[in-house]
Amino acid sequence: MKALIAFASMSGNTEDMAAIIKQTLEGKGIDTEMLEFDDTSAEDLSSYDYVFIGSYTWGDGDLPYEAEDFYEEVSALELSDIKAAVFGSGDYSYPKFCEAVHTFHDMLKSTGASVFPETLKMELAPDTDEDVACCQEFATSFLTWAALSEKRVENHVS
Repeated sequence: MKALIAFASMSGNTEDMAAIIKQTLEGKGIDTEMLEFDDTSAEDLSSYDYVFIGSYTWGDGDLPYEAEDFYEEVSALELSDIKAAVFGSGDYSYPKFCEAVHTFHDMLKSTGASVFPETLKMELAPDTDEDVACCQEFATSFLTWAALSEKRVENHVS
C-alpha cells in the first residue's frame, strides 16, 4: 500500500502533525510520501491507495493561499478509487476553528473518494504526549477503517 500526505503549514504545526502520521503509517508497513501542496500534482493522487490532506486555517475560516490551487485542481477530479482523510491545526482564538479541515473533507466527498468520517483538528502544535498519541491514533484508526471498508467491498463482490 502507498500513501500520500499532502499539506500546507505556515508555522510548522500541520507539518509536525503530518510527520507523526507519516511515521505511524510507515510503522504499519505503508510506503508514505509527504509533500507540500505546491510540490503535489493533483493528477498524481490516483497513484496512491491512501491520501491524507492536512491544512491550517487562515483568517476567519479560509483556506490558506498555498492550498487554493491544489483545492481547485483536486475538486475537479473523480477519486472513487481513493481512501482519504483530513487533518489540520488551528487556533481557537479565531472564529472558525480548523475550518479548512471541513472544507477539504467536504470537497473530497464530492470527488467520490471514500473519506474517513473522523477528522483530526488540533490546537496549534502537537507538542504534548497526548497530542502525539492523537495523531498516531488518527492514522491507526484510518487504517482500520480502510481495511474494514475493503473487506465490505470484497464480501459484496463475492
